[in-house]
Parts: sequence; C-alpha cells; structure tokens
Amino acid sequence: MTSQLVALEFDANDPVRLARFWAGVLGREVAEDGVTLLAGGDTEFQIRFQPTDEAKTEPNQMHFDLTSQSLEGQQQKVAKALELGGRHIDIGQTPDDGHVVLADPEGNEFCVIEPGNNFLADTGVIGALSSDGSQTVGYFWSEALGWPLVWDQDEETAIQSSQGGSKISWGGPPVRPKTAKNRLRLDIAPPAGSDQKTEVDRLISLGAKRSETDPGEDGSIPMTDPDGNEFTVLAPQ
Repeated sequence: MTSQLVALEFDANDPVRLARFWAGVLGREVAEDGVTLLAGGDTEFQIRFQPTDEAKTEPNQMHFDLTSQSLEGQQQKVAKALELGGRHIDIGQTPDDGHVVLADPEGNEFCVIEPGNNFLADTGVIGALSSDGSQTVGYFWSEALGWPLVWDQDEETAIQSSQGGSKISWGGPPVRPKTAKNRLRLDIAPPAGSDQKTEVDRLISLGAKRSETDPGEDGSIPMTDPDGNEFTVLAPQ
C-alpha cells in the first residue's frame, strides 16, 4: 500500500489573492471556496491556500519549476506572472542561465524554465516541485508515494509517478537548516478502503515522525519526513 498525493498546502497572508495569482499563472480553475485550485487531470494535485499571519522570512524549502514549450511561451508566462503581481528576483543566477527566476506577490520563489529542458520533458505545467533536501528524504518519498526514482546521482534525487505529471526533486547537500514551518507542504492519503493508522505506522517505519500538533478537525494527522518537513496524512479519499 502506498499513499497518494492529494494536494499541496500553501500558506498565504492573503489566500484569495494568492489563489488568483497562481490560477492565472498555471491556467487552473479556482474552487467555490476561493482558495483552492482544482486539479486538471489524473496526474495533477489540488493547491490549497491556507491563511497564516506568519511573514515569509527565508527562502522556501520547495518551489515550482514551470515548463515552457517555446521561447515565446516562456516570455508570455513571465509577462503574465508580472502582470498579476509577480516580480523578478536575484538568487545568484547568471545572464547565461535560460530560466527566469520570479517571486509571487508574497515573495514565494519560482522559476520559468526554458524550452528543451530534458529533465522536465513529459511533465505538466508544474514540471517539478524543486526542493531543498537530502538523498534520504528522496528515498523516503519514493517509498511513501510509490513513485519511482527518475534521478539519483551525486546525492540529488527526483521521483515521478508512473503515470507522469510533475516530478518532485531534492538538491542534496548542503541542506539549508530548517528554522521555520514550511510554507509549502504535501497532503497525502491512503487509497480508498485502506486504514489511515496502518499507513501512518508504515510511514513511521520509513523514517517519518508524528508531529506534536493535534490532529485536524477532519481527522488528518500531521507528520514530518526524515528532513523535518511537515506533511499531513488525510483520511482515505
């Protein structure tokens, strides 16, 4: 038994505004609640913007790498993001780099990748959830989700569902010390008909820990992966 990726939780000081921004950039529909981006296919996941009063104080552990089919398409995606309230940021990229580094209206980093990137071939609009993390955590999530490793070299890892869609990648050492709750977090769930407690126990055997935070009102169980990144195990979907 393996869990399925259901949603990405995204902390926001203004969830409605950030949902509208990302709906426009990703071409997603916003649910009636105004803060959830609906999944557009079997290999996509919902994105749920959750209210927080905490200000962003450091680079995110995870960011989006968005794909482009052409240079014109890349330019159009960048222009759309700027029109909706995004901005250019400098993280040390050089003029020769083909990707464009941006931040959304609350400073969350993301990249618009140039066309022809082989690593992101045959992925979705979100080519990868590019993450700061160890090789160990890449192995953990491969087992947790049942997604095969599609990259494992020099302690850098990446996984992808056998059905395709976005990859999740981890850059290996040095891993930045964790000083605050991650603003982007995974929501996973055991498959229908399975037992939530059994799945939680399995994840613990793989290296996860139960969080000291109380379970959610919906019965969801907060946990952390081997790198200390928060995630939630929902009831079976």
